[in-house]
Order: sequence, then C-alpha cells, then structure tokens
Amino acid sequence: CLGLRPRRSAEQSLPLPPMAMPEAKRQRSEVRPTFAPGRVLPSACEPFRWSRDFDPKDPELKRAFDQDGYVLVKGLLDRDELRRLEEAIQADGGIVSHAHGRDDGMGRLTRLALWNHPGRDVTGMIARVRKVAGTMSALLGGEVYHYHTKLMMKDAFTGGAHLWHQDFGYWSNNGCLFPDMGTCFITLDKMDQGNAGLQVIRGSHAMGALPHVRTGAQAETEPQRVAWAKEAGLEHVRVEMDAGDALFFHCLTLHTSDQNHSDRRRWAFLVAFNRADNNPVLEHHHPRYVPLELAPDDAILDPATPLVDSAGKDFMDPQNDQSVERHRRHSFH
Repeated sequence: CLGLRPRRSAEQSLPLPPMAMPEAKRQRSEVRPTFAPGRVLPSACEPFRWSRDFDPKDPELKRAFDQDGYVLVKGLLDRDELRRLEEAIQADGGIVSHAHGRDDGMGRLTRLALWNHPGRDVTGMIARVRKVAGTMSALLGGEVYHYHTKLMMKDAFTGGAHLWHQDFGYWSNNGCLFPDMGTCFITLDKMDQGNAGLQVIRGSHAMGALPHVRTGAQAETEPQRVAWAKEAGLEHVRVEMDAGDALFFHCLTLHTSDQNHSDRRRWAFLVAFNRADNNPVLEHHHPRYVPLELAPDDAILDPATPLVDSAGKDFMDPQNDQSVERHRRHSFH
C-alpha cells in the first residue's frame, strides 16, 4: 500500500569482489560514469485566480503544487480586503507597533513583526479563512494549524536580503519531524525584481531536506547544492505578483530575495502552517498543535471582526531583548 520496494537481502545487496565478476562485467564496472542529462520538468503550471467559485480541493491545484513546489493564486485578497489589512497594520497598537529591524548581515535591515497565534482580529482572520487555511490544508493533505505569521517590511532603499534557504532548514531544528509544512505569502504591494521580489527554484522541493550552513545571522542552503539544482535543469523563477496575490509554497522549496535598492517598498504578509499530525517533538519559540478554528472568507470584511485586537496573539516583543533573542537565534523563522 505504501509503495515501498522490498528490502534486498544482505547477500543481494553486496557486490561481488572484482575477481569473481565475469570479464565483460568487470570491464563495464571500470568505465568512468558520465553525468546523466539534467532533469526536465514539465512546463510550469499557470497561475490560478481566486473567485467565489474557487475550490481549494481542485485536483489541478494540488497537482501544480506537487509538481512545482508552489502555486500562485491571483487576487486572493481583493482591494477592500487589502485596504482593511493596511488599516490594521498601521493602526495604533497595530502590527507596525510590534516591528523589529532584522539585520541581513550585509548592511541592510528588513523590518518584521511576528506572532504565534492568529487571534480574532483582521490579521487573524486572514490566517483562518477558507481561501488561506483551507487551501493550505488541501495542498498539504490534512488538517493544518497556525505555526506563525510574519509581516515582512522591505522598505525602499533599505530592505535587507534573504539568502537561499528552505524554511524546513530552520523548522526541522524545532522538532518538526516531517516536511508537511508550508507558507502562504501574500503581497501588499506590486512585487517584481525591481523591488527585491521573491525568487524560487521550481521543483526544488523534490530534492528533500538540504544541508544549511550559518552565514552571518542567517542559515543558508549550501551554495553548491543550489548550483547543482540549477545545473540539473531546475528553473530559477523570479516571481512577479500584484498586491493581493498569494504564493502558497512548500517548506522544502528553495527561495531567496535580494536587498531592496528601489524607491518602492515591498511588504508581504506570510502565514506559516504545519500539519496537525506533525506536532513538534520539542517545545520551542513557535506553538505546538493548537486546533485552528476556520472562518468564512467574508470574515476579513465582516464589521464584527475587530480591526486590531492583540489578545492572545503572542507577539515577538521588540522592546524585550529576551523575546527578540529567542527568535533571532532562529533567524526569525
């Protein structure tokens, strides 16, 4: 049922000593192997577009995610939802008031705010609604819970870089045993390479968990592995998105972004999810399994949803050195 190959016996798995091999076979074994041609992936899947008829359980959505390691959903948040999210971020006591400057180790800062539980305000409803949490549940193949949310603020002329990495390169150290995790990356601004847009290596999730090395304050995938991925034919994609678009990507998908040298900000709202049956075995700076109460898609604009309510969200506190250090040790992942 699990598609496992039968284990070979020890006798089958051990090669014969060279002198016991037939002459022809011995000659073949001495030929130096040549590299196989690079892997050719099927063409990248087209973006999806959110509408009232959008079905998170559409088999084509899952097929695209499994093939490419991500899916792009255009217009996941509409203009009114983006406006309300921006109001929640900028309001007194809102998300910006919890921002901390993250040094990229190369002379630039990215501001970020990070919280562990969704709460019941506008930013919390974005993590709870069917078109976000329900889609991630369908893509990961089971119930998910909220692992954390971040607002990443790459401001004009100052936004810092993120080196090539897999999110699981961090999260596996938190006691998450299986890569049944993913992120919904929602842009608040038009994003392209001019303002340090996200870059991914399509299909890299199929490479499995890769070694990471410490580079300054960040954990970076071993550069040779990234080079090999490209040499093997995996596509380096520079993602372009409009405000309100969402990229759902697998925790093993390699991604990076450059410093923002432009006069345009690049802000993104990232919701990380973990599958419920992948409950971390270690207590750490993010939550273990807490059931996620889903909300209807109209909850973001529902007047009953408060604009700002920080109760229970468990923010990283930028005024508390211990709180910041607790997250800095993990490069705020």
